[in-house]
Order: sequence, then C-alpha cells, then structure tokens
Amino acid sequence: MIGSRILALGHYQPSRVLTNDELAGMVDTDDAWIRSRVGIRTRHVAAPEETVDAMAAAAAEKALAAAGLATTDIDLVLVATCTATDRSPNTAARVAASLGLAAPATMDINVVCAGFTHALATADHAIRAGSATNALVIGAEKFTDVVDWTDRSTCVLVGDGAAAAVVTASPEPGISPVLWGSVPEMGNAVRIEGTPARFSQEGQTVYRWATTQLPAIARKVCDRAGLHPEELAGVVLHQANLRIIEPVAERIGAVNAVVARDVVDSGNTSAASVPLALAKLVERREVPAGAPVLLFAFGGNLSYAGQVVRIP
Repeated sequence: MIGSRILALGHYQPSRVLTNDELAGMVDTDDAWIRSRVGIRTRHVAAPEETVDAMAAAAAEKALAAAGLATTDIDLVLVATCTATDRSPNTAARVAASLGLAAPATMDINVVCAGFTHALATADHAIRAGSATNALVIGAEKFTDVVDWTDRSTCVLVGDGAAAAVVTASPEPGISPVLWGSVPEMGNAVRIEGTPARFSQEGQTVYRWATTQLPAIARKVCDRAGLHPEELAGVVLHQANLRIIEPVAERIGAVNAVVARDVVDSGNTSAASVPLALAKLVERREVPAGAPVLLFAFGGNLSYAGQVVRIP
C-alpha cells in the first residue's frame, strides 16, 4: 500500500518582534511574570499587509523550492487556520493562486491549535486513497488580530507566522496513522468569538487537561507508529506554554528526544506552532534525516491529533 512522507518544509515569520519588556509598556505585566507562567520571551507580530494567506504562501513557496517540485506537481492544498478574515475564497485557494498552482483541490481546516496535525493526517489519507500525489500542508495564523491587547492573560501568549510541508506519495510511509479526537464537553475552554472576534480561554482547565491526560494519549500515538517513546528522536508538541511542554514531554517517556521549545521565541502561533517548530528543528539539523519525531497538538474544541513522522 502506498503511504506518504514529508518531502520538505518551509516557514515564515514577520520581522516585527515584540518583547516582554515592550508588552510591559502596554499592559500590566513584566518579563519575569510572563517567563514564569508561560516561558515566552518574544513573539512575532504581522504587519497589516501580512495577511494569513500571504504568510501561508511565503512558507509554502520555501517548502516547494526545497522539495524541488514544480507548481504543476501539487494536486492538493490544505491550510490549517482559525484566523482567516474572509470566508471565500478560502485561504488555500488564495495560496494556490499566489503560487500559480495548476488545478489543485483547496481546503481550509479549522481545528484551531490542532489544525496542522489534522491537516497532515487528511493529506496522508488522500494520498493513501489515491486522490492526491503531492500535497501542500500549511499552518498559518495571524493570532494578534484576534487578541485583546488589554488582557494580560491572553495578549502575552500569541504570535503570528506560518509553516508548510510538502507531503508526497511514498512506498515507504513516513507518516504514521493519526490518533485524533476531542473532548466535546470542554469545547468552550478555548474560544474565538464575538464581533470583532476575540480569543479567550480557561487557562487552568486547559493546563490541567494537557498535563494529566495528554501523555497517555501521546503514548498511544507511538503505539500506532509501532515505536516505544524512548525510540523517538524528537517531540514537537503544540507550542502553547513551556509549563505544559516540558512536563508532558517528560511524562511521555521520550528520554532520548530533542524537545521543541519554539514557544520561547515565537509564542503561541496556534495551527502554525507545530510546523514552525518542526521546520526549525530540521533547519538547524537538530534531528537527523529519517529519524522519528512525534507531532502532537491540542487546543480549541478541545480537539487533539498526533502522528509520528520521519524527518526529511
């Protein structure tokens, strides 16, 4: 049976960097308070012209160039985002038009922070089913558009950016079966609601769920990949909070893995956080080619999804 693998990655972040000290001039907070509670040092903030689709296209263009594929080779574009301003055309269609792709299927996937891992699984399924051969899978968010800059409990968390993966058919699968699901009764724990839309969350509720329930679910992801956690070379969790990432990675039992901590420099970029962190691990060669890395994301709805991928 044909499977799929990640052929190449690319990422994009705005040049504007917002530090904790700058935030302290905008809202009642300080660097020590932010670092002690979420571990974030800086975050990137998009300019008005840096739209979600523009950032997605920039990341996808880099991934496509790294993959060595032509624009005519891409037959599926999936964009994971929850911050696109417009309903139609969707972000994926705008990315396809921007890159000059021939005639791909184009879909947006809104699973908030778990969007990329859901989209990656969807691309894998499409390729396994024979509906696609080469897919662009993108996580892109402009979360600073939906944050209340007077609310120190949320404005210190978020950042903007995008990252993309080129996923291709392969006789040797490099993406394991996904484990995904949700906790419907906790669906209101993370929200982007209202006019204008604003991000809010029940931080302690999400923290307790993630630190107590997520490790066991992540170990089941490893089971589906036929691996023990100690065989993992890397762990890329949703970059929500360093106080979640570090204890969860430890409880998974991935004792030999490099743990992504991009949240320190990028903040919480929602659906972009997992591919951003993964792309940077690959770019810095912190994990060798072919090595297994756990991807696991969770967030709004309260949804989650994870798989083990082989590094391109």
